Amino acid sequence: MLGAWLTRGLVMAAVHAAAMTLLAKWSVFHPTDQTVITSVTLAVLVGVAALWSAVDGWRGKPDRGRAWFIASLVAGVVSGILYVIGRAVFVDQTGTSELGAALTGGAAFSALLVLVPAGLGLFVGSRVRRPAPEDDEPEPEDDEDDGSGSQSGQLELPEPEAEPACAPRPKPSPVSRPAGARGRRRPTVAGRSPSPRPR
Repeated sequence: MLGAWLTRGLVMAAVHAAAMTLLAKWSVFHPTDQTVITSVTLAVLVGVAALWSAVDGWRGKPDRGRAWFIASLVAGVVSGILYVIGRAVFVDQTGTSELGAALTGGAAFSALLVLVPAGLGLFVGSRVRRPAPEDDEPEPEDDEDDGSGSQSGQLELPEPEAEPACAPRPKPSPVSRPAGARGRRRPTVAGRSPSPRPR
């Protein structure tokens, strides 16, 4: 979180200070022709903030709204200080008397130039769909069929043979009969029928 708003605030402050210094330098040599250069400069400043914040929204960066809010405040104050220094060095030797105006009205204007396009960029970027991640791992290939119906690495068991529906059942042997059934049968003499049991 600290690195996010600090990086964005300092970068935007440097961009705004450089742009305002160039505008001040341009106004010295072209005092009557400032409309086009001022419009182009403002468009660049707005575009940088909007594009950067849109990328943050598209990537789903955590705490991106708070990061850009703090970054806009930092950019406003730091850009005012850097503008006074840049104007004193490159334009007209401005002294510290300009520092009060740069830290009030100038800082507020710079903060708005960062905050408003950043909010729009976050709104638009968060609604742009990210491409789905592609799986680099190859899918496992199925085992090749060797033509016999079995796959490699698998043991094929023989299928049990089905009994025919009309096959006669074997008669049970006397030994396989229950003991009770065997005990009830009386021994017979050859050629004679068993006599009836007395009741």
